[in-house]
Amino acid sequence: MENTKKIDVPVMAEVFAKGERPEYLFWVGCAGAFDDRYKKVARAFTKILTHFSTSYAVLGTEETCTGDPARRAGNEMLYQMQALTNIETFKNYEVKKILTICPHCFNIFKNDYPDLGGNYEVIHYTQFLQDLVKSGKLKMDSKVFNDKKITFHDPCYLGRANSEYDAPRDVLNAIPSTKVEMHRNKSFALCCGAGGGQMFKEAEPGTKEIFIERTEEAIETGANIIATSCPFCMTMVTDGLKYKNKEEEIFNLDIAELVATSLDL
Repeated sequence: MENTKKIDVPVMAEVFAKGERPEYLFWVGCAGAFDDRYKKVARAFTKILTHFSTSYAVLGTEETCTGDPARRAGNEMLYQMQALTNIETFKNYEVKKILTICPHCFNIFKNDYPDLGGNYEVIHYTQFLQDLVKSGKLKMDSKVFNDKKITFHDPCYLGRANSEYDAPRDVLNAIPSTKVEMHRNKSFALCCGAGGGQMFKEAEPGTKEIFIERTEEAIETGANIIATSCPFCMTMVTDGLKYKNKEEEIFNLDIAELVATSLDL
């Protein structure tokens, strides 16, 4: 059961008014702010940040979309409007490091924003957690997942787009449980079917939707838990499990949720 203990989340404007300068801007993202399922992931990661006394703040109502869906769908003008607005906000708050829970936000901040003058150290939350594991600060001795078999689905914008395959696996390997790979993984992993603006359009003609194909690959591993680290992937895998009538026996959990549960946060 999810721990509902209240957490005070620092807001950048309020923190700045006190003369403080947080080390990280935690970028919640559209999914973390508006999608009911991914709000739980945002809460889980916030609990982790609080647990480790991390110096961070969120933008709150000042946060807007990165412009990623607009750019991927071909609306370059809207993307640049969004990006330039964000860059100005970051400048006001002297932002140097950005933590994201969405690979799409991570990718566009890291690779696209520099063209418009936005240069930051951008960190996906699995990389942040990986550093905690490597430093010995994050130890998960809980047996809550001890009898579970976990498979990981690589997000395209973390994996192929940014060659980050180790961080999520290093974190998962620190959780006592059995790990198993899908036959297509890492650079050969199949997309969930939602990236590149596909989330917001109708399926194209074909014999099978990508999210169903990918979910079938996950089910074939015999895993009890399909771990994801992207809101797009979570939506598609969850839909896939419902389509295959497996949502009662196989669970789709984000890595942040697995870590928070392991730490009993």
